[in-house]
Amino acid sequence: MEAAPYSYVGPGGRVLYLDEEPAPHSAVRSVAQVQAAFRVLRTREGAAGFVRDPHSELYLLALDNFVGQQTFYEAAGERDDRFAALVRRLAVEDPRWTAGLLGWLRSRAHMRTASIVGAAEFVHARLVAGVTGDGYDRRVVDSVLQRADEPGELLAYWTSRYGRTVPKPVKRGLADAVRRLYGARSLLKYDTASKVYRFGDVLNLVHASPDPAKPWQGDLFRYALDRGHHADRAEPPASLRVLTAHRELMELPVGERRAAVVAPGGAERLAAAGMTWEALAGWLQGPMDAAAWEAVIPSMGPMALVRNLRNFDEAGVSDEAAAQVAARISDPEAVAASRQFPFRYLAAYQHAPSLRWAYPLEVALGHSLANVPALPGRTLVLVDRSGSMWSPLSDRSELNRADAAAIFGAAVAMRAEKADLVQFGTGHSPVAYTKGESVLKVLERFGMLGGTNTTAAVRAHYRSHDRVLIVTDEQAAYDHHGDPVGQVPARVPVYTWNLAGYRAGHGPSGGANRHTFGGLTDAAFRMVPLIEQGMSADWPWE
Repeated sequence: MEAAPYSYVGPGGRVLYLDEEPAPHSAVRSVAQVQAAFRVLRTREGAAGFVRDPHSELYLLALDNFVGQQTFYEAAGERDDRFAALVRRLAVEDPRWTAGLLGWLRSRAHMRTASIVGAAEFVHARLVAGVTGDGYDRRVVDSVLQRADEPGELLAYWTSRYGRTVPKPVKRGLADAVRRLYGARSLLKYDTASKVYRFGDVLNLVHASPDPAKPWQGDLFRYALDRGHHADRAEPPASLRVLTAHRELMELPVGERRAAVVAPGGAERLAAAGMTWEALAGWLQGPMDAAAWEAVIPSMGPMALVRNLRNFDEAGVSDEAAAQVAARISDPEAVAASRQFPFRYLAAYQHAPSLRWAYPLEVALGHSLANVPALPGRTLVLVDRSGSMWSPLSDRSELNRADAAAIFGAAVAMRAEKADLVQFGTGHSPVAYTKGESVLKVLERFGMLGGTNTTAAVRAHYRSHDRVLIVTDEQAAYDHHGDPVGQVPARVPVYTWNLAGYRAGHGPSGGANRHTFGGLTDAAFRMVPLIEQGMSADWPWE
């Protein structure tokens, strides 16, 4: 690192210097000229904002962009256009970095739609610019496809946006993914008439040959093509037992199906035939009663169980079945394998009617927060509870950013050696907690606090802490006291978790001890101890 002193803009625009050993820097950076000279960009609430460089802006937006979803301050179309424009620009200017972001976005940050859209825009921009041939395009397409329905989704996006001519890099990336992802059970789950592009359509387009390591895949591909042409007459190959077992179930007379489910061995028969819970109700042609749920529960994945807790209660599943569900959803290995955001468990807790799910969901939430660090010393944790934070994370979610922020803020505070937990909006107040109590109970002590006076909250509660963590959408107002992070001495690290990805930030980032992260991923939380051990924060995929 350079030995020159670090300067930053403090309260009132005054330039301050730190004549000490240079502190670690953040990968997310403000544009220094705007930060120091003009400060022309404003937050959506009118406070002075800080422009970020394109890499930083795309990183933060990508982690919080549920494609097609409106946020409190930004329309869905405006937000999606900004995302696509940034991807297209950086695909040409910095393809290595952008390819790394998109692959990580899908595999580690678990942002499915944004990564698929990003991959398509990445390839198209490079084709237009004439900079293909380095292998990035094919690899990017393959890297963002992690589920068997996603090759068809990427193809549907491409053709709706750029027409039915699909270029070779897209075809080759799709073919690589098809060989990885297509199997008998995934065909039963995802190759349905509701899809714009079915398995056979994708295979016809990309001319994917079977993976030599999977001798059964040739039969599968032929069957997928056959049923795409004439589904009623296609015969499942005898080599794929799950497909033949499924056909046998489908051929049962409707009047015999419920008896087959509740008979001894019914659950095993459903599992062997790859019958999903989504398909079971239609197959039964009747309600999902307790017996039907209890037959399919053993073959359901942990997150499918979490999403259906209310349905289990409404159907009246037995206590024995509920105990099995509770054990599975709270199993630490199952939680780790599901790779779900912690707020999924919070949403289930808030909407499941029965108290029998409260404890296993609390345990599962704890497991999902395992990567939250136990920070030494004194920590100030500030959680934004302003009005804009109460918009839902997406149109498909009933959970809002305010509660997601509160869960993470409480978890950080409770694991820290000593922490002050504060909620803020127009006003601000401490949030009481004790070590070892339920994070979900602490959440009940948070309220709704109107506007966004981040600066006042920092000024009121910073008392020589060793670090400050702010979980927010960064749309601060009331800037007459200066930027929020400028209230903290330059030698003290300030970490901002941006939950919305708006363009303007509430303070500078990228200089010493000023760090901004996107979303609420475990990768960002793991960076805090590394930063404080003297390492600069790099992009999480590098």
